[in-house]
Amino acid sequence: MIAILFILGLLGALFFAAASGTQSLPIAEILGLVAVFMVFFGAGVHIAAVLGLLALLAGFLFSDRPFWLFAGQTFWGPSSNFVLIAVPLFLLMGEILLRAGLSDRLYKALNVWLNRLPGGLLHTNIASCALFSAVSGSSVATAATMGSVALPYFEGTKYSQRMVLGSLAAGGAMGNLIPPGITFIVYGLITETSVGALYIAALIPSVLVTALFVGVITIHGLRSPMEKPPALPLSVKIRALGGLVPTLLLMLLVLGSIYGGYATPTEAAALGVVGAAGFAALDGKLNWRMLNASAEATARNTALLGLIILGAYLLNYVLTGLDVPQTVATMIGGLPVPPWAIMLAIIGMYFALGTFMEGFSMIITTVPVVFPIVVGLGYDPIWFGVIVTMLVEIAQISPPDGTVMYVLQGMRPKGGPITDVFAGVMPFLAAYLVAVAALLAWPELATWLPQVMG
Repeated sequence: MIAILFILGLLGALFFAAASGTQSLPIAEILGLVAVFMVFFGAGVHIAAVLGLLALLAGFLFSDRPFWLFAGQTFWGPSSNFVLIAVPLFLLMGEILLRAGLSDRLYKALNVWLNRLPGGLLHTNIASCALFSAVSGSSVATAATMGSVALPYFEGTKYSQRMVLGSLAAGGAMGNLIPPGITFIVYGLITETSVGALYIAALIPSVLVTALFVGVITIHGLRSPMEKPPALPLSVKIRALGGLVPTLLLMLLVLGSIYGGYATPTEAAALGVVGAAGFAALDGKLNWRMLNASAEATARNTALLGLIILGAYLLNYVLTGLDVPQTVATMIGGLPVPPWAIMLAIIGMYFALGTFMEGFSMIITTVPVVFPIVVGLGYDPIWFGVIVTMLVEIAQISPPDGTVMYVLQGMRPKGGPITDVFAGVMPFLAAYLVAVAALLAWPELATWLPQVMG
């Protein structure tokens, strides 16, 4: 429903602009795409197939260029992108950590300290995802790894499955915002903005988003209290901190190599794989069988994500050829309203696009058009980079095309309707919007640290 409402709202704005004569818009193309999308989504077709079929149909109906002339080149672009190589590497690191029991040790160590708070294990979901995000750089890797660890803990408990899935989806989405998020690299390449400054600027917003998620869980825990586990001695809690050591050292290895200028994020991901294998060896868990299982799981998850990305790229290529995203961005930039109102319209556009477009492709399609508008309005490019990354994360958990939600849905031990994930993520989605509003009201949340450390 949220996707349909946002799409209808976007269509209403587009039709208003067309009726006022301020912009020439491909109305037939937009209506056709929305109608076909609703039919496919209502029929329960897998999202990767929806994106691909929608792209092919749109290409046949509205484009004069045969799709076979551009499909191969469009697929080759993302599949050969050096930045995207970091995704399977981070996934592989997560699988090694999972099978070596290191992710489980991280989860258990945090649970010892957090399980008596209102909300219990749900706090552990957020905290473990936040720490793992500082290693992974990928929302999908974070959600897949911590979902594999956390979901078995909730089997047979009285926790709300919707809140469990929602907290894991929201926590996993932070993989893009918490450095070394891959989205910052893509944005920096497109806009020629310092990736190091973007990483620094993201620190305070990362803490803000994490705190808001904790607040959502605390409110839920107070409204639906559960019996607290028995208190543990302080000595037991201190010994449990040993489970955090491998993750913290990996954070130092991955982030230290990036901040020190010794490695690109992709190279740092490879270092993370080596580091994870090293910790597995120290625990006596490293063997060919474990590596083979990790590689197979990585290949499956990479293929699942790859299909979604390739379908999204093909759809975005057709949409770009029809001038849909560019026309919407140009229309917004030309509105006779104050700069803050235009910025709100741009954010609304990203929110609407995020309900049916993959976030990574959304940046590639729209940022080259939107960025000059934003800079021309006087906004800081580093601040806008943080805003865009947060909007991409919102897209990751926005029904119906949120990649992270589909990853978690596929990992549920006993299955269940995808609407459980959709409903569970809504409170966290609202919290994320509050964080975006805070950055709009106080841009210093993102610009202060780069100025001080620059």
